[in-house]
Parts: sequence; structure tokens; C-alpha cells
Amino acid sequence: QVHLVESGGGSVQAGGSLKLSCITSGPIRLQYCTGWFRQDPGKERERVARLHRGGESIYYKDSVKGRFTVSQDNAKNTLYLQMNDLKPEDTGTYYCAARSSVGPCIRESDFDSWGQGTQVNVSA
Repeated sequence: QVHLVESGGGSVQAGGSLKLSCITSGPIRLQYCTGWFRQDPGKERERVARLHRGGESIYYKDSVKGRFTVSQDNAKNTLYLQMNDLKPEDTGTYYCAARSSVGPCIRESDFDSWGQGTQVNVSA
């Protein structure tokens, strides 16, 4: 497991952009997969974007395709989520996550390290 710290959340109007960052305590390149989840109040966390082995494969939730870009800088041990053309439905608490061992990277329970979350609010 690694310690993850997110930053970059905030409040923007629809159509605006935000870039989330997640710094890991250990070498991010050693993580099997990394990703971003969003949680709405009273709901389970849902996967928004995922990197497998730093970019060998990339997953995006359908609703964010073409607007969000997930990337990883191994030299800085940092995971990013660039969010453009934000919509009110993107509002929520965003968490970065990492899985250190080989296995599925789909559900919340598949990941073994989590950040504390950063809030994103998008107004109409």
C-alpha cells in the first residue's frame, strides 16, 4: 500500500476546467493500476478513469470520454485527472486509488490504497 494525497478540487461553472493531482508516497510506477473514483452523497464510489500499468490501457466512464484525461508522471510519483468542459453532473468527491498487485481494477474493493478525497462542484 501507498499513501495518496489529492489536490486540485474546487468550484467552477459549467464548461470550466479543473486538474486534480494525486501524489503517492512510493514509486507510482510500481502500482499495477491507478485510477480516479467519484462519490455522490449516499452513493457508492464509481470508477471515472483508470490506468493499467501506467498507461498500457486506459479506461474512462462513458460520460467523461472526450472531456477527461487521466495521466501519470512516474518521475513525480503523481497521478492526474484533467477535467474539461465540466458539467453539473460531474459534481462529487473525487478519490484517487491504487492497486499494488496483479488483479482486477474495476470496483472500489479492487484497490488497496486511497486518498482522502477532493471536492469538485460544478454549477450550471
